[in-house]
Amino acid sequence: MELTSGHKSEVLDLAAFNEIFGEYHHRFIRFAVGYIADQTSAEDIVMESFSLAWSHREQLTPAKFPAYTLTIIKNRCLNHLRDQKLHLKATEELYTHGMRMINNKIITLEACDPENIFSDETLKLVRRVLEKLPNHTREVFERSRVRGQSYREISEDMGITIKNVEFEISKVLKIMRTELKDYLPALVLAFWLSF
Repeated sequence: MELTSGHKSEVLDLAAFNEIFGEYHHRFIRFAVGYIADQTSAEDIVMESFSLAWSHREQLTPAKFPAYTLTIIKNRCLNHLRDQKLHLKATEELYTHGMRMINNKIITLEACDPENIFSDETLKLVRRVLEKLPNHTREVFERSRVRGQSYREISEDMGITIKNVEFEISKVLKIMRTELKDYLPALVLAFWLSF
């Protein structure tokens, strides 16, 4: 059975399928690899696409089968790329959050003066500032700095978003910087101590 322009048969039987598979299998894999850059995934997509196209063979002629199969491959590659995009976005958000946390810790340690950590005056000032805060804001801050909970744990325990936790912590740190600007170096590690 010929699939060239001289092919007269309109029946897609197993012989026609095998001939199409032999002619297009490697081309379709190259096509998929060109977009998803993963040989194994490309091979899986092509094999699954041929199988799905074969299951619709009653509606296809040998001439239409390659384009139909390639359409399935195209759509599966699109789905694969969209999944990768979502994964990369999530990874990027985790990376960005992690970098902010690390940078905050670096700044905190650089600003720390170990000789003043246990200063009663500094701790009293910190307590005084914390007492002025709204209960919700103070609780978020104390869960983070006193109890050592992660932002995710605070978010889950208090039923708020991680962004909200970050906002509350940032708000307290800004207030502390303003209220205690003369004590900032000693203040940083005092946050981690019991008040």
